[in-house]
Amino acid sequence: MNEKLSSFIIISLGAIFGANARYFMSRYAAKLLGPTFPYGTLMINVIGSAIVGFFMIWTTERVLIDPRWRLLVVVGFCGAFTTFSSYAYESMAYFEQGQWHMMLANIFSNNILCLVGALGGMALARVR
Repeated sequence: MNEKLSSFIIISLGAIFGANARYFMSRYAAKLLGPTFPYGTLMINVIGSAIVGFFMIWTTERVLIDPRWRLLVVVGFCGAFTTFSSYAYESMAYFEQGQWHMMLANIFSNNILCLVGALGGMALARVR
């Protein structure tokens, strides 16, 4: 199998699992915490940021693995799992509805917590 086709299949497999995990986690968060704030999107973005931070540091500084694992986990799974497009739409929907506090809460919580998630994942990967 040629390298481009192999990469396509690996990314696609990761994306299948990432998209389904996103769907079920966002539904569960709405059921558990209510639909008034996009908690699912926030949780998914934070978790996805932590996974990318951890996995990239772990696989470049701690262990030697086949680079195709990064395609599977970071590009495929996290690419389909994280929800930046949903985050952007939800923020602008709050804007259009005049819900400034909700819009700002969504923007700041996603940005700050995702940066913290990435930093936490990176730090966790470096623990000896």
